[in-house]
Amino acid sequence: MTPNIVLPTRRLDPAFVDLLKGLTPGERIKITQTVRVGGRTWPAEAAGVFRGLSYLSTGVTVDRVPEDDVIVPTVHFTKDSGELASISIDENTKVVKI
Repeated sequence: MTPNIVLPTRRLDPAFVDLLKGLTPGERIKITQTVRVGGRTWPAEAAGVFRGLSYLSTGVTVDRVPEDDVIVPTVHFTKDSGELASISIDENTKVVKI
């Protein structure tokens, strides 16, 4: 489990960080994120079995000096269909145990 969960530019609610740190593989979760295209926004939901939490290095930053890397916390889970899925966390992401 990742000891510190931080975003590169925003802060996460401490209660949300505690929830993420407390998840154990095998627990069922539901994730809700806000999708935005232009001026429209809508919620997108996914559910499944929690597999783990890690950081993802993103974009062209992986080819630059390490001090410039942008990393984001990522929740890994298995959907009911068996599909392995991963979602990068942002300040609007909601995760609940179900």
